[in-house]
Amino acid sequence: MIVVTTNELPGYRIVRHIGVVRGLSVRSRSLVGNIGASIQILFGGNITLYTKLAEDARNEAYDLLIRQAAAQGANAILAMRYDANEMASAVTEVLAYGTAVVVEESAR
Repeated sequence: MIVVTTNELPGYRIVRHIGVVRGLSVRSRSLVGNIGASIQILFGGNITLYTKLAEDARNEAYDLLIRQAAAQGANAILAMRYDANEMASAVTEVLAYGTAVVVEESAR
């Protein structure tokens, strides 16, 4: 699967537009994770527990995005983006979305 953040894919032509695809991950921070992060906050710098949580949520959303596109017959996703929102206290949603297409290499 080719995934790009651009609206076009140099060297390829779009032969079919499938439409918007998405992957959604909703994650919560555990009580232990919040305590550990609170300790890290006291010392400043990168809050590694939250960084890992964010990375895991993004990876899961990305994987789900690719699965949905592949299930619909796409071999590429254009204009891929992430969005994140806090849904409730300690609950975050991460959305990966883009346009699923079928592409083939352009003749040179």
